[in-house]
Amino acid sequence: MTVPRPRVGHIQFLNCLPLYWGLVRSAALLDIELFRDTPDRLSDRLVDGDLDIAPISVVEYLRHSADLLLLPDLAVGADGPVMSCVLASQLPLTDLDGRLVALGSTSRTTVELARMLLEERIGVQPRYLTCPPDLPAMMLEASAAVLIGDVALRTTLRDGARLGLEVHDMGAAWSEWTGLPMVFAVWAARREFALAHPGLVKDVHAAFLHSRDLSLARVTEVAESAARWEDFDVQTLVRYFLTLDFSLGPRQLAGLREFARRIAPRLGLVHPWHPEFVRV
Repeated sequence: MTVPRPRVGHIQFLNCLPLYWGLVRSAALLDIELFRDTPDRLSDRLVDGDLDIAPISVVEYLRHSADLLLLPDLAVGADGPVMSCVLASQLPLTDLDGRLVALGSTSRTTVELARMLLEERIGVQPRYLTCPPDLPAMMLEASAAVLIGDVALRTTLRDGARLGLEVHDMGAAWSEWTGLPMVFAVWAARREFALAHPGLVKDVHAAFLHSRDLSLARVTEVAESAARWEDFDVQTLVRYFLTLDFSLGPRQLAGLREFARRIAPRLGLVHPWHPEFVRV
């Protein structure tokens, strides 16, 4: 019987380059079908069964955890500022009551975190509009915008100040609110695929961990590669890659559990949530 090549998702933002860079430098890409896309589309494809293993936003993972198994020690998050998940505002957050907030369409977890922050911590009730993640266009209609990925990184480093915006880092906001790290995305396998092909899942998981560890050990090389085609310098990219947290240890799981607890009533999810991992 022919063994299938796992259909594996990869986020096409800079924040996941360290999880891809090492794959290119090994034979791992020969053993998988790699699909690059935005986080929202990868989440949908994994849920729909079009992918076997992929990163998935934490919100979508929590919604569909019955069909998925987590890959251990692999995530995208931050213990403090994340730089690429932001709420940019033309007004102080306390003045956003009744105002329009534009939600970037590529985000699932950060938009829910921003809404929770505004409504429960700041105490305002904005109106919301989901739209493509284009900061100048969003600011034409809305008083604030929620962005992730490369456009959010540009907002943090350059565009926010250029447009006279307050830029609120959602990783830092969560950490200040709870004292815990924020996990924005996890890696998961379809439950039926993981049970039918445990060896393949183990190999993919090991390849991503090796890629992450190799990339962080040679982070300047990763940044130099990216700087050839991105409008960020090497030092900025090194700082960004080292700001991100690609692990999912006890402290990160504590942050994930706390987010699940807080978001559950907002999304109609069952609580408490208990993580289930693939066996590796």
